[in-house]
Amino acid sequence: MSSSSTANPSAADETLRGQIFQRLHPRVYLERFIAEKIRPDGRAFDEWRNVSVNVGSISTADGSALVRMGDTTIVCGVKAEIAEPELDRPDQGFLVPNIDLPAICSPKFKPGPPTEEAQVLSDKLNEALVASGALSLDSLCIHPGKAVWTLYVDCTCINYDGNAFDAALLAMLGALRNTTLPKATYDEERGRTTCSRKTRSPLRLTRNFASMSFGVLDTSHVLSDPTAFEEPLIDVALTVIVDDRGELISTTESGGAISEETLLRCISRAKERALQLQKLL
Repeated sequence: MSSSSTANPSAADETLRGQIFQRLHPRVYLERFIAEKIRPDGRAFDEWRNVSVNVGSISTADGSALVRMGDTTIVCGVKAEIAEPELDRPDQGFLVPNIDLPAICSPKFKPGPPTEEAQVLSDKLNEALVASGALSLDSLCIHPGKAVWTLYVDCTCINYDGNAFDAALLAMLGALRNTTLPKATYDEERGRTTCSRKTRSPLRLTRNFASMSFGVLDTSHVLSDPTAFEEPLIDVALTVIVDDRGELISTTESGGAISEETLLRCISRAKERALQLQKLL
């Protein structure tokens, strides 16, 4: 081996060393990038990953959408079934969101029953859909007290690289906007509901909205749209949900508290981003 090749390690060697250091000291690895005002994937602190939305790709579903947010990919399908309403809400249907994080999407997830992270995400998605008021459950009523629609909104993560909540909520909204329901009528004499095979109607969504997530590091560094590498290293996770008119729907913090100045900065970023995402739907 020549002396020049010994003195100058190859680019492959440098890359391998960087990967080993990243695995052994992830926090220090991230902090070194932050000190240079850049993130490990090359983005600026306030830069979002590219997003694409394709709707109607699942022919067997009543509505569907495929969302790519960077390397995070989520597919969502809506299936409608007829059910009896609850006694105290005879004219309201049901909206049942769920997300699956299978082992194939990331090494961090193991085969078996739904993970706690998937269950927490499903609860957050349900809360977001309810808080938005985008779909009135009254519109899912076929016949009061007898028959209503139940919409199962199921997301599956195909590839996980962080920020699954934003991607899943966008996929759910895209799938719901793509959903059509057959015309259904309830026969009181026979006590049965019949559906037309020819006539279908779209859901009546009254509001567009989107969620934007941030990671706060060392109280002052705010990272938009955190990746799977950044998520476990951030000090505070913040999610902001706004509608297409720029109205704030909700904010959610976990891991600690942030200053009012940081919160307002994130809300401002979220409103700008929401306008961009609405164009995709």
